[in-house]
Amino acid sequence: MDQLASTPENAASDIGTQFYATQLGTYDEMYATEHKVLPYWERFIKSLEAMGSDELERRRREAQRLLRENGVTYNVYGDSEKLTRSWRLDPVPLLIGSEEWCRIEAGLKQRAILLDLILKDIYGPQTLLKKGLLPAELVFGHEGFLHPCVGTLQNLKRHLTIYSANLARGPDGQMWILDDRTQAPSGFGYALENRTAITRVLPEIFRETRVRRLSGFFKTFSKGLASIAPQNKDNPRIVVLTPGPFNETYFEHAYLASYLGFTLVQGDDLTVRDGRVLLKSLEGLQPVDVILRRLDDSYCDPLELKSNSRLGVAGLLEAVRRGNVAIANPLGSSVLENPGLLAFLPRLAQHFLGQELILHSVATWWCGQARERDFVLQNLEHLVIKQVNRKGHGVIFGNSLCNEEKAALRSFIKAKPHLFVGQEQVSFSTAPAFIDKQIEHRNSVLRNFVVANGEDYLVMPGGLTRIAKDKGDFVVSNQAGGISKDTWILGQSPELDKPAIIWTQSNRNPVADVVVEPLTSRAADNLFWVGRYLERAEAGTRLLRTILLKLRDVSEFKEELDADCLAMLLKTLTHVTGTYPGFVGGDEQLLKAPQPELLSLAKDSHRMGSLTANINGFFQSAFSIRDLWSQDTWRSVDSIHRRWEQKVIAAEVSAEQLQSHLDELITGIVAFSGLITESLTREAGWLMLDSGRRLERALVLIALLRATLVLRHDDALMIQLLESVLISTDSLSIYLRRYRSSIQLPMVLALLLLDETHPRSIAYQLAQLSAHISAFPRDRGSQLSQEERLILKSYTDVRLSLIADLLQCSDDCGVYEGLDTLLADLTDDLWRLADVIAEAFFSHSQTSQLMMANTPVEDEL
Repeated sequence: MDQLASTPENAASDIGTQFYATQLGTYDEMYATEHKVLPYWERFIKSLEAMGSDELERRRREAQRLLRENGVTYNVYGDSEKLTRSWRLDPVPLLIGSEEWCRIEAGLKQRAILLDLILKDIYGPQTLLKKGLLPAELVFGHEGFLHPCVGTLQNLKRHLTIYSANLARGPDGQMWILDDRTQAPSGFGYALENRTAITRVLPEIFRETRVRRLSGFFKTFSKGLASIAPQNKDNPRIVVLTPGPFNETYFEHAYLASYLGFTLVQGDDLTVRDGRVLLKSLEGLQPVDVILRRLDDSYCDPLELKSNSRLGVAGLLEAVRRGNVAIANPLGSSVLENPGLLAFLPRLAQHFLGQELILHSVATWWCGQARERDFVLQNLEHLVIKQVNRKGHGVIFGNSLCNEEKAALRSFIKAKPHLFVGQEQVSFSTAPAFIDKQIEHRNSVLRNFVVANGEDYLVMPGGLTRIAKDKGDFVVSNQAGGISKDTWILGQSPELDKPAIIWTQSNRNPVADVVVEPLTSRAADNLFWVGRYLERAEAGTRLLRTILLKLRDVSEFKEELDADCLAMLLKTLTHVTGTYPGFVGGDEQLLKAPQPELLSLAKDSHRMGSLTANINGFFQSAFSIRDLWSQDTWRSVDSIHRRWEQKVIAAEVSAEQLQSHLDELITGIVAFSGLITESLTREAGWLMLDSGRRLERALVLIALLRATLVLRHDDALMIQLLESVLISTDSLSIYLRRYRSSIQLPMVLALLLLDETHPRSIAYQLAQLSAHISAFPRDRGSQLSQEERLILKSYTDVRLSLIADLLQCSDDCGVYEGLDTLLADLTDDLWRLADVIAEAFFSHSQTSQLMMANTPVEDEL
């Protein structure tokens, strides 16, 4: 074992670098070949040592906090308990010197050019197959070859818009390419977030180390996408096609769409009409010029490709064939991910480029050839066996198989040899990582990214490095618990440190025209429900908090009047939340000991109408449109959800302890409401979100009034109920300031039902809804729309109401009939209004992809 030499400077350090041990027979990124620390690593490690382990641990936690608050997540397949997992980042970056980077950069460019030429040939003239440079079985036997895509490539300089490769360093220090990613490469959004977090927590070290910036890469990527647009090249509409929020890298899809100014869409947001791809928006159908796809190509068009896909767009391939839309990367490009192709790349590089490969692939033997097949069968225990199709049996390490398993594997290979490859079992290099407050080595893999830049390619000066969770482990994927690293490419001159600007300036006018990005129907639907779930959560929280206060009064004073009022409020809670049978089911014991039911209404995530169910619905609806929120707004969403999960769901909380958590929840909801009020432009998105809020606030307030004030009570009980209603609607202080008298039913109704200046009244909600609905984007005709008629009727019914008429009651009746009739009619009209809005603007959501289970296996990180 080699150890870092102990010096006076590092001997006193508590970070453990003086005991950093390399792994025998493995190249370590921190060492030169003569077992001496590389100069730039030495300077970096000294900075960490000066910082100390406690401070570095604090900064690591700060980086994780930043990532979590920014919503950087990664979804794990098969995890039914959590929709998202937090992204993990090691604070020690991977450092690569400028000289070595030049070779890696040149090798990746060469690789991208070569694969682009192969793609063009496979779906074009197929001369490689005709000349025998590629076996037909290798191409046609791979699931990535899509026959309907032959002849669909347009006349472009470069078809492969983005390319990615996983690199590992062998024991000799040379970089090897493990595999290629050409279908929908993922990870460069995470790489940018890693850089953002690390520069925040290690600013002084980042400044001292001459690190090349990443923003120029994204500027080139954005320009490259615009350049492939068939029409409207000056201002193309570019969309990011995602499988949806259950996909493992959904955060990145939303992040890239927001960062680059593109529209995030799912398959149902697009339609094909007359060979054109159109975006379904509230403003109508909008033409789409470029699709950056983030789902497997075979799922993109159920009409010509995978017929059972519910994630794609029927007719998409025909639109491509007609040259009306460009897709990055082209449909069918996953054929280049065939591991069997690696064995033929050296010969193809000579054929196309007349060059040797700068970066070699890991040694690969395709079993479709007799000699290679025999070699693999004879050396199973020394090789890694893969199926050419990624959705096969995964990676098989021959040295881990027993004799029976080897025999079975040999039988599979002999039966269908063209579906298997054998590869050399490579050992990854190790890199320093900060584990449990110590610097330790971990096996690492580097993922680099390349984007088309005119006739050339540009390589990201960095990448996504992943390390294994445990020593000696070769599994670095995030699915299996791997940890990510930032990747620092050291520059040669200060000019390389200058940050690039993603957005270009117009040369035509000093003031650019305002472009309002269309709001998809799916996004509008989610915004509408963000508002509704938010109001449900707030109403339930305020009423539950009022009940807990009354429960404390009953326990302390033991007054019968308090007990009667509590019983009415408990039944009201069931009516408002819709959690029947609850307290209205006739169980008197439940009314006498309500604590278990109250805790269930607060904590049970599987109970529709519970507080937790509404918070989860709010979070998931917000997460589905992650690209629309600012960072501050998303932090507010995350804080509401995370704090409730940690302090209430994951903790043992009694009914008495619940009060403080409800107070904190109200504070979070109010903070979110303030943020969206101050930050959202008053466009279609705002109209939908606030309409959802106003509609739901009106409904829950009507349910509250019907459950409490419609029934006649004696004066003492009525006063207590009126006070509780005012408290739960945050209206007590304004009532006392306005009326300066005892609490009376007529004045309470005037405030909560008819007062259009009070933001908590029914009249206010209807007035706001009327204004929003009038501003909804639609074709204006001479007649009112159905939703306009419904809101006009409801608003007019309230405005024409007289308190005296509402409170008329016959002697033998215990109900204020006029009030009850008005509130019942309003309830029916508002529920009908919700349905009409959904039919008019969210009709595609009847097959919401949030419910889909056929999410394809994408590019695993």
